[in-house]
Amino acid sequence: MLEMDDAPRRHVRGLGLRPDCVVTTGGWLEQVPLAATRLADRTFGAVALLFAAPFRSGGRLFGGEATNVDPRDSYGYYHPWRWSSQAAHWALMWRHYMLTYGAAEADLAHVAVTLRQHASLTEDAIMRHPLSINDYLGSRYIVEPLHLFDLCLANDGAVCIIMQRAEGAADRPHPPVLLSGWGYGEVLHSKLDVMIRDRLGTPLRTAAGQALSAAGLERPEIGHLMAYDASTIHLVAQLEGLGFAEAGDGLSLVKAGETSLTGALPTNTNGGMLSHSYMAGWNNLVEAVRQLRHEAGARQVAGLHATMYAATNTEGAITMVLSGG
Repeated sequence: MLEMDDAPRRHVRGLGLRPDCVVTTGGWLEQVPLAATRLADRTFGAVALLFAAPFRSGGRLFGGEATNVDPRDSYGYYHPWRWSSQAAHWALMWRHYMLTYGAAEADLAHVAVTLRQHASLTEDAIMRHPLSINDYLGSRYIVEPLHLFDLCLANDGAVCIIMQRAEGAADRPHPPVLLSGWGYGEVLHSKLDVMIRDRLGTPLRTAAGQALSAAGLERPEIGHLMAYDASTIHLVAQLEGLGFAEAGDGLSLVKAGETSLTGALPTNTNGGMLSHSYMAGWNNLVEAVRQLRHEAGARQVAGLHATMYAATNTEGAITMVLSGG
């Protein structure tokens, strides 16, 4: 076993695991494609990816006068101008979107309301009580024009994903879910320009194109989307950037019910990070697996065969296509 510091050692022992190798990394989702490559070249026979974080009890701060964010991070760089959180990025993105496409706050409310409806059908979701358009509009601003319900939760939790080669999963008790392709698009130019005007569209298009090509699928074959909803407008940007809606039409897609459980593209069917929980996107990956196993109960997407997963932050976009085995 590789040398570990105390925290990983406690986690491994607490889980009763005796792995050949333990690696401590950051919490982002690039670990899934990395694990897949190590499985494919037979470096490992199986990999357990464990994410755990005390976002709430640990007192994690996400902005304001005091913050524990590394100043090299994207929004820390703008702290001298009181731009001290990711929420400021999303707020400026939303303001620009409103002015460009004539959208209103009540339009964006439909995103939060739809995801709350999904969370109401998810047993382990944190926010399950009903949310109306009026509730949304009556909530306080966090960074105007974004309201309280426009931003993801902060909670404690843990997620574990176990991966192995497909041929070894045939006799498992659950139907296998295949990682059929993935892609990555990086933010290469001015972060403000990419975030506000482009709304991360360029890295999203790159990542989605790579993932679909690797999976051998066309976009209309994707029947479900799980995307990193750090904010409502960020989810809209991903609907457009991934190619499921034209620029400026993402909100219309949501308002028309196309991202609901009975729509053409059910999206964040567990309630997402806005209503289910914030687990840096790992909880959304769990939901993708449950949907493809047809184990999602009342929120199950009928006849689902392929899902796209997107983990998108201010540095770039990671997309994966998962399919039922």
